[in-house]
Amino acid sequence: MGIRELLSEILGDEGHAITLAENAQQAREARAAGAPDLVLLDIWMPDTDGVTLLKEWQRDGLLTMPVIMMSGHATIDTAVEATRIGALNFLEKPIALQKLLKAVQQGLTRAQEVARAPSPPPRPVMPPPVMEAMPVASAPMYAPQPMPAPVNGARVGVVGHGDTQGYTLSFDLPLREARDAFERMYFEHHLGREGGSMTRVAEKTGLERTHLYRKLKQLGVEPGKLGKRGG
Repeated sequence: MGIRELLSEILGDEGHAITLAENAQQAREARAAGAPDLVLLDIWMPDTDGVTLLKEWQRDGLLTMPVIMMSGHATIDTAVEATRIGALNFLEKPIALQKLLKAVQQGLTRAQEVARAPSPPPRPVMPPPVMEAMPVASAPMYAPQPMPAPVNGARVGVVGHGDTQGYTLSFDLPLREARDAFERMYFEHHLGREGGSMTRVAEKTGLERTHLYRKLKQLGVEPGKLGKRGG
């Protein structure tokens, strides 16, 4: 109690706001209320030792503030372990005034540097490979869309069986993906009109049947399903 009161008076005179905890449970409650700028943590406490509490905070992701360990009985091994867990410094009691103030200032400076450190830029989110992996019916870039033209995209009207379907083809796509998307729409349209007949589609598109089969397989277009839908 005497050391807590003395440290509180010294640090209060230096302009710091102090919160006291006489055991680990009170320290847990104080940390749950919010992260302080710095913690002075004694190793010997009546309920849980300071190293164990430090491990708890590290395990639970609560070790977000600099922690300075204090002890009058700890060994070098204890100091090394505390530092390995995440303690910033280790002070041996009795603590000299200048050493205390220097350690506190270093801890607060470290906290400010961490707070000012810029967050890493978000990693660019790459669009999923819908061209190869998604079924034709659910691929969003050529699924039926309302007729108004979307922003940054072209509305392609496909006429068949007396009705018109709108497809969205984004101009922001790389050329190869845009070409593949258009070719899917093109072959789906003709397969639907011709009831899935590969012979008539080959004639309409000017491709040999072998080339047509290879092209549809490459694009992931299933003639059988489109033929049933068209019929």
